[in-house]
Amino acid sequence: MNIDEIFKSYGISPIPKDATEAMAYVPYQSNNPKFYSHHHGFESGTIFPSLHKPFMCYECMEEDDDNE
Repeated sequence: MNIDEIFKSYGISPIPKDATEAMAYVPYQSNNPKFYSHHHGFESGTIFPSLHKPFMCYECMEEDDDNE
């Protein structure tokens, strides 16, 4: 049974329907997550691909484009 089937069977959502701005919510994780290798996990800061959220500074990228 995957995580979506569990949500449906219990009638719950990973994020509340009435979620409030500026409140932290932690979605449910799968029981069988995929893993990065130790080396890749060390470089990315996590061994879980679903938690790998690299920071992309779009304003910084725009400034670099203007300098070319």
